[in-house]
Amino acid sequence: MVRVREVGTLWIGGSLSWMEQLCLKSFVDRGQQITLFSYEAIPNVPAGVILRDGREVLDTDNFLKYEKKDSFALFADLFRLHMIASNPGMIWVDTDVYCLRPMTYESDHVLGFELPGNHRVNNAVLGLPAHGALLHALLAYTQDVYAIPPFVKRKLRDSYRSAMAAGQPVHVSQQPWGVWGPMLVTHFTHALGLEEQVQPLEAFYPIPFPERLKFLRAAEVAERMITSETTALHLWASNKRELGLRHQGLPPVGSYLHKLLKLHEIEAEAAPIKARGKHVFDAGLVDRLDVAEVRHFADLGGNAQSLALAAWQKWGCDIHLVDIDPKGRWSPSPSPWVAPYEQYLTAHGVPHRQITRVADARALMRTDVIANLTGFGDVNKVKPLAGLLEAMLHPGSRMVMDIRKGSGAYPLLNAYGTCETISTRDANGVSITRALFRATPPAAEKTGTDDWAQIASELAGSEGFYRDNAEHSFLFIKRSDTLVVTFDNLDLAMEKRQDRKPWGFSFIEKQGWSMLGVMAKGWTWYRDPWVWQQFEDLRTSGFFAAFKRVVFYGASMGGYGASAFVSACPGADVVAISPQSTLNRALVPWETRYRSAWSRDWSGAHADATESSGTAGRVFLLYDPYETLDRAHAERFVGQNVLKLRAPLLGHRLGSSLQQMGILAPITLAALNGTLTETEFYRSLRARKSFPRYQRELFKRALDRGRPGLARKLGRWVLTRGNNRYIRREMMSL
Repeated sequence: MVRVREVGTLWIGGSLSWMEQLCLKSFVDRGQQITLFSYEAIPNVPAGVILRDGREVLDTDNFLKYEKKDSFALFADLFRLHMIASNPGMIWVDTDVYCLRPMTYESDHVLGFELPGNHRVNNAVLGLPAHGALLHALLAYTQDVYAIPPFVKRKLRDSYRSAMAAGQPVHVSQQPWGVWGPMLVTHFTHALGLEEQVQPLEAFYPIPFPERLKFLRAAEVAERMITSETTALHLWASNKRELGLRHQGLPPVGSYLHKLLKLHEIEAEAAPIKARGKHVFDAGLVDRLDVAEVRHFADLGGNAQSLALAAWQKWGCDIHLVDIDPKGRWSPSPSPWVAPYEQYLTAHGVPHRQITRVADARALMRTDVIANLTGFGDVNKVKPLAGLLEAMLHPGSRMVMDIRKGSGAYPLLNAYGTCETISTRDANGVSITRALFRATPPAAEKTGTDDWAQIASELAGSEGFYRDNAEHSFLFIKRSDTLVVTFDNLDLAMEKRQDRKPWGFSFIEKQGWSMLGVMAKGWTWYRDPWVWQQFEDLRTSGFFAAFKRVVFYGASMGGYGASAFVSACPGADVVAISPQSTLNRALVPWETRYRSAWSRDWSGAHADATESSGTAGRVFLLYDPYETLDRAHAERFVGQNVLKLRAPLLGHRLGSSLQQMGILAPITLAALNGTLTETEFYRSLRARKSFPRYQRELFKRALDRGRPGLARKLGRWVLTRGNNRYIRREMMSL
């Protein structure tokens, strides 16, 4: 009697692409039972696939990655071993393994050579005896995340030994691709003398990795290499990179993959390949567009076919092809790119009535999403973009564009909104940034700004004042002769806080102190001459001199503001939580965050907080020394008036951590009163011992340093005094 085998696999990472859908459905259609394990709901699993919670196999939130490739394949390498151990007889298959015909192998050993020469064994298809020597050896090896693999080159092994001797062992996530996968399986297969149990190349890998692109050629090219011995066919997910870069994330028409999709009735257009590792393809950009509805999509210059299709798939939007040349001139007749673009869209299901060629400035309209890929601001001069934006932007518009360093794109865009970096790449020594631009309307059009103006005016009352310009505002509330100057982001106040008031407002109000709230409309870092002029006017008019005590107070960007603008009131104290010292690239080239503010003017007044804060009375600087960039900024503050208060392992959002621990209020109150001492701070900080985040980070550091015994000791201490879900789970694997 033929042995009926069940297969199992794992998916982490949201929706499936057409490749995973194809492979899963192939098992269903061939009559072989397949189970898909996952740790979250997956919206587009083919019918007939059995769904199970991955926690049945490994109850963890620690999804190991090969960090250099940003790939969960490392966790999958571990998961498959535990799946086989807990589900005897089940065969593991990767989600890029296609069922050509059911696997009915009688042996519990189901694995195959992946290259000619019968040496290297792949684990894309893997079945093992649940209590066999090979599975036991693999599981035992993977228990040590710092193990030095005996199968890598000697030079690499020597470097790992040196690192371990120095107390910095190399974690498996930093080791070579496949170290818990094919490399490990190959090593122990030969070490245990199990070569005869391995299937020949034809079984699973008749088209080996070096020839994987043949799946993208004419179907007969691949079909000539597949034999009657082939059962589960590895399609090689690494083909996704080529598919994403060269074929808009879809299989080439007439290819073997295209033929399989038609056979199993899978619509590739509904689930294009959007990314591979750290590389996000154009179609994947649709997931970065933080909009609920898109009615109109426009492509400037015709370089975003797959993004246009993905947008139509997601929102059913109309697509406008803006036919303008690199110099911003309208084309009297369709450019050569227009017809192929239209053919591509209609071939993949977009109705022709939803495609419009725009060939005149008068035909431009307010647009929800604009694509400007490899266009204005990159290979073309940015100047023509201004006129297009004037006609096309509305308050909710988004634009995805490529920006070449030195193009002048950022100064232009800053007049219309803000940019967020999606990715960067190097092109012949020049940095190219792919950015998501969010339009921000003029102040009079901004509902949130109108609301804030009304709220702020009411708070100011007859004795205070409210001033604003396009990007910033000042709110003064008079209460007593103590003044606290706070720095905040208006977007956060209006969108994230129920009371829609500046950061620290309620706390300051309870103390009866006066308040001057400086608000930025976005991540501006207050780099605006208008802001500088306001502080100069307040200083020269004697505003600050009217108070007995003045304290500047802020966190992160606000911490920069507090430290930088205290020079307007020499002698005032500063309370800065996780502050940045500057974003001047010449001074802090190591600062990789906050790219949207790099293009602002970081010269002139108040640019370097370390210099400005030298005029302060005392500077209370709170930071986490294990946050590398925060520590680097803190180290730039070298004045005698600086009191550095370290809060280890509590993160950049230190204020939030202190708030959750219940100690932000007393620490802040003491700092604002000028009475905070190191002794008092560190006494209060003892509360972190019962704080889950701190416990987790301490536990992880013990493991990362190769000290599992210390981690166990810490874990027992924590769990005998309460519960920490993360540590409880990790203790089970120690």
